[in-house]
Amino acid sequence: MPVEYTYRVSAWWTSGRTGLAKCESSPNTIHFSDAPEMGGLEGRWAPEQLLLCALAGCFTTTFHEVARGARFDYTDLEVEVEGSVRRNRNTGCNFTEILLRPRLTVPSEEHREVGLGLLRRAKAVCMISRAITVPQTLEPTVEVVKVPVEGWNNQDATVKLGA
Repeated sequence: MPVEYTYRVSAWWTSGRTGLAKCESSPNTIHFSDAPEMGGLEGRWAPEQLLLCALAGCFTTTFHEVARGARFDYTDLEVEVEGSVRRNRNTGCNFTEILLRPRLTVPSEEHREVGLGLLRRAKAVCMISRAITVPQTLEPTVEVVKVPVEGWNNQDATVKLGA
């Protein structure tokens, strides 16, 4: 039986070209503005960045769940997301492409191919990725880094998901 969730966010302008946003589950607010290239303020999140942040965060948490389900151990995951926006006089601004660049660190060469497959799977099932209709390109990197720590074996430095 499907389970349904509802998420709410509210946003309001505070003055000039800035505003605040918050959600029900956090007491923290996010200060935002138009992007600086569109007349907004430096040092504030722009809605375009918040969209990319949502994608990066969703991909990261989705990968963790996919890896846990596969009992896959990894050392680290960093995700960089880059979005290209085209401004058109008639239609306004539109994202034209999003590049998703996850960099997965694994403890051994044997983890490399499985890690690549799990990165692809995470993109396929990430809720935010599926909600975005702009073309998205996955450019994954998997690095093998053995972390020798005196008194530990190399596996102690990994995210243990199979336990």
